[in-house]
Amino acid sequence: MKPQRTESVMLVQVPPELNATNAVTFREGIRAALTTTTTTVDFDLSKTRFVDSSGLGALIAIHKTMLNRSGHVRVLNPGPSVLQILEVTRLNRLFEVVHS
Repeated sequence: MKPQRTESVMLVQVPPELNATNAVTFREGIRAALTTTTTTVDFDLSKTRFVDSSGLGALIAIHKTMLNRSGHVRVLNPGPSVLQILEVTRLNRLFEVVHS
């Protein structure tokens, strides 16, 4: 995972599956890549087909990290199955969901 960044925005391409096998590595990789100027983390979910509870936990952990830094997280282009998971868990209210 190699995040793309501008001065204040970090764009992360989320893998096709974000689950118990890769959620911790994903979360820690994002945290390690944050800089002092990062105010927004954008998660591109356009290629993500499945997210389990561990994956959701990783996204929530990054959200909390960004809140502590006065920043925020956006979820970009979730597919129908991932959007349904976000809606059922009401995380669509926590994250800003952006469709382009």
